[in-house]
Amino acid sequence: MADDQMLQEHRQQWHGFVSLMKYSVIFMIVLLVGMAIFLL
Repeated sequence: MADDQMLQEHRQQWHGFVSLMKYSVIFMIVLLVGMAIFLL
């Protein structure tokens, strides 16, 4: 029972981390495209 609770908590933390990484990559791509448009 405790293992299920720890697994659920770990899974929620993992989903949070993955979504943070996804939005960070999207932000970097938008930033690089914006720099390419405005600086070239």
